[in-house]
Amino acid sequence: MDLLTGLEPDRVFYFFEAISDIPRGSGNTGAVRQYLIQFAEERGLDVMPDEAGNVLIRKNGSAGYENSPAVILQAHMDMVCVKTSDSDHDFNVDPLDLFLEEDMLYADRTSLGADDGIGVAMILAVLDDESLAHPPIEALFTNDEEIGLLGAAAFDTSVLKGRRMINLDSEKEGELTCGCAGGECLYCVLPVEKIRMKGLPVLITISGLKGGHSGTEISLWRANANKLAGRLLNEIDNAAAFSLESVAGGEKDNAIPTEARIRIVIDEDDFQAVSKAIDGFERAIRREYRGIEDDIRVRAEKGNTHKIDVLDMDSQDKVISLLLCLPDGVLQMSGAVPGMVQTSCNLGVIRTGDSEFACTINSRSSVSSGMAATALMIRSLAEKAGAAVRSGGAYPGWDFRDHSPLRDTMVEVYKEMYGEEPRVCTIHAGLECGLFVSSVRGLDVVSMGCDVMNIHTVSERLSISSTARTWDYLKEILAKLK
Repeated sequence: MDLLTGLEPDRVFYFFEAISDIPRGSGNTGAVRQYLIQFAEERGLDVMPDEAGNVLIRKNGSAGYENSPAVILQAHMDMVCVKTSDSDHDFNVDPLDLFLEEDMLYADRTSLGADDGIGVAMILAVLDDESLAHPPIEALFTNDEEIGLLGAAAFDTSVLKGRRMINLDSEKEGELTCGCAGGECLYCVLPVEKIRMKGLPVLITISGLKGGHSGTEISLWRANANKLAGRLLNEIDNAAAFSLESVAGGEKDNAIPTEARIRIVIDEDDFQAVSKAIDGFERAIRREYRGIEDDIRVRAEKGNTHKIDVLDMDSQDKVISLLLCLPDGVLQMSGAVPGMVQTSCNLGVIRTGDSEFACTINSRSSVSSGMAATALMIRSLAEKAGAAVRSGGAYPGWDFRDHSPLRDTMVEVYKEMYGEEPRVCTIHAGLECGLFVSSVRGLDVVSMGCDVMNIHTVSERLSISSTARTWDYLKEILAKLK
């Protein structure tokens, strides 16, 4: 663990590298949670782990700040685990393989986990540094944020003394986020019937898409591999008879899927017609997404003729119809905040099993009625096809607060340091802040962070220089919060 040695701020990158050595995908955070507990115990800090996997660490105020109101520093310990199809990385046991290239830090063919590992590292650096000026600190590390804000939802907020919270889960330096969308996941399960037939198996892969965070990057109009799979199946159906063995795509409900895999069975004489349909589809999609998705690839690979279990025609038609008709992408822009997405959804994961076809849709909206309307649309479509739909992981939005002393202080500090005002904004993504604001009366919250690009993808990058500036900014904020 020495790749980041010598980088500034040294303790921030020390802790980031330390937690990058610990597997911490959502649902697999036990080891990093123990690391946080041990960190606190070694420094004699008060630590309170809870049954939901969260960890709260308290540190007294520095000299002159002992009686100041406490400030809560908050970040989530889990990360989204995605990798390229040629990576053999095992997120359950393997440390991240970090690389440096000029100003950027990244991981080899996997997500980097700077969302929100860099927030965790900055908070640990605050707790570790005895030279900083700061009020009493309540450091809250939440669990399983990426799969529905589960840790934050289960956290007992009555133990918090502070009424000022700085969330370190934003990804753009110079932005102060003061509001976010609410969201929920909808899980659709369609029963399917299978039959056995003899034919030529063909594996079709859709790849090369950019993907991205289904909230912050949904407005970039990037292609969704799962939606493309439905369109491609429709094109093949127009070219030749086929039977669908399976279709699968996406890894996380909150990540725009970059790849999809389709397995069909055809008569060997129809392979040329199917190949022609696939080539035509790739050309059309490349034109359609020119300037947005320039690396889309659609490839077909045939196997050897044998007997295979495939969907019967009724099940096949229903699966294709769902893929074609389920909503995806931006559904409505905000009229109150120009340029902001108001309502969207992401067809994040699709899978075909022995007896069911399942898909997960992540919907978001800054207006509760918009989210309800999206859920109604999805339920109506899915249930007409015979699919069962359940909701999970719903979380509230966070309304912009007109009066925020914390925000005012952070704006003033930024102006003093950089000679300009930061951008104060709301975002079309879910932050744990909404849960805390809804359960802690009078809580004043601002979210900030450094530049992290392409989160939830294998192209995730963390800016070294931005991290250094953001660390300096955080230190100055804490010094002003008497």
